[in-house]
Amino acid sequence: MSEPTTRNHYSYTTYADPATARTFDDRRFGGPIGHLVAATQAATLMKFIGEPRGRRILDVGTGTGRAALLLSRAGAAVTAIDPSEEMLRVARQRAVEQRLDVVFGVGDAHALEFPDRTFDVVVSLRVLMHTPGWRTCLGEMCRVARELVIVDYPAACSAAAVQSIGRRMRHAAGIRTEPYRVFSERQIAGALQAFGFRVRSIERQFVLPIALHKAVGSRRFTTTSEACLQRVGLLRLFGSPVTIVAERCESS
Repeated sequence: MSEPTTRNHYSYTTYADPATARTFDDRRFGGPIGHLVAATQAATLMKFIGEPRGRRILDVGTGTGRAALLLSRAGAAVTAIDPSEEMLRVARQRAVEQRLDVVFGVGDAHALEFPDRTFDVVVSLRVLMHTPGWRTCLGEMCRVARELVIVDYPAACSAAAVQSIGRRMRHAAGIRTEPYRVFSERQIAGALQAFGFRVRSIERQFVLPIALHKAVGSRRFTTTSEACLQRVGLLRLFGSPVTIVAERCESS
């Protein structure tokens, strides 16, 4: 069954707001914990890709361009798309300020306007959790990727699942929020396999909710507590968000 998409979905309307675009990075990556989240995400991305220099990379749902600019700075030939002109406006300005050459354009993850296997690597962060048709989007990413697809998602077996339920309830009651979905590793791996890709590696970020870490506001608390939880094996079981790199199967 095909998945419906609509421009009335919150994933389109929320990020079309100029104020949301201007304040997006401060809200998501501001403060000591936001900086830690961004740094960890960047390190995982670079680890999964390996050497970006000279590789053709597509950033799907680039937002304000954080991943696209990181990869361009590392020498990749980056194309970045997003459905929000307002988010792209911020991304383009940052590229100019940093003297980076990124091809930014309006695009929808549900229907990527590129031929098959155009890019060596396709990256998409914080997209599957919000988009109305996640399988369609993942299939499109796999279609245009020659080698690797890198995506992330909040884990179904994590504190994020509880927050997801709360957001969905508030959204159903008419309160403005982003009612994201959560995924199991099996669910994502199965979809990737159906599109001719197999999971190569997985990284999990936190056991405790990011909202809790931000409320405490101490990088030392976050690094110490998460290191302890990792040592006792809880990160592997309950860590979230999860970032996956999948490679194209030789037969596909």
